[in-house]
Amino acid sequence: MFRRPDGHVARMLTIAGSDSGGGAGIQADLKTAHQFGVYGMSVLTAVTAQNTVGVQAVYPLPVDIVRAQLESVRDDLSFDAIKTGMLGDRAAIHAVADALAGVDCPIVVDPVMIAKGGEALLHPDDVAAVIERMLPLAFVATPNAPEAERLTGISIRSLADAARAAEALAGLGARYAVVKGGHLEGAGHLAIDVVFHDGTWTFFAAPRVPSHKTHGTGCTFSSAVAASLARGARPLEAIAAAKSYISRAIAAAADWDVGRGHGPTDHSQSPVWPERMEAGRMYVFDGHQFAETAPPL
Repeated sequence: MFRRPDGHVARMLTIAGSDSGGGAGIQADLKTAHQFGVYGMSVLTAVTAQNTVGVQAVYPLPVDIVRAQLESVRDDLSFDAIKTGMLGDRAAIHAVADALAGVDCPIVVDPVMIAKGGEALLHPDDVAAVIERMLPLAFVATPNAPEAERLTGISIRSLADAARAAEALAGLGARYAVVKGGHLEGAGHLAIDVVFHDGTWTFFAAPRVPSHKTHGTGCTFSSAVAASLARGARPLEAIAAAKSYISRAIAAAADWDVGRGHGPTDHSQSPVWPERMEAGRMYVFDGHQFAETAPPL
């Protein structure tokens, strides 16, 4: 396990739902934390019956149990970063937000709303609670394009739209707003993530991989950001390391025969720790290293 400069083991808490298929949710988060050398802990918000072809059932846990888990971990183990994923419903969102309001560590908010197969994991009426309670807590927010559309009301069809949405997310409270580029069609062979912070856009790209093994990519990316922050990485370096990790994980699982639908990624990969990243630049990951290129906008 990685030890921080003060000598203690880096620790990450994930607050999310369980994926019985093992590719997303709590399971993906803990696998990712391990690969980053970070001790992972969990607060379970919901139990799902799901596999690579869909979600068959969702059971949100009682809010008292969610709260008790969080208090138990906080009072004994503590943490250096927190990642939130599927929170279930408005009551759970408010309970988690209340518990995290005074926490002194970076929080990564992955506003999970829709499963890979298209099933809703958050009721439309509860989206307002994410906007009002979770985004102001977010040191980093990591929605994909469809989620960013629902949070900001901006139709995202291009990289320029994604940039506008990232700026809007920052206006809603996220210090670093990341709109992931996996769903964008206008960037050619590259999947480009847009980061907005303090008036500046930064771009991280990697070649698209022709694969259906993409279940849990959002969970994995956000937990990789949180694990990197738990180690003490600077925000842009944490986002870059997460980009390298998920790119490798998708590519390594492209020929897997795990499941009949959107299969899981290969969490056994190692991240690439980049040199210092400068805001306002574009960095392209080729599977081995990052290279700086001219920003696309």
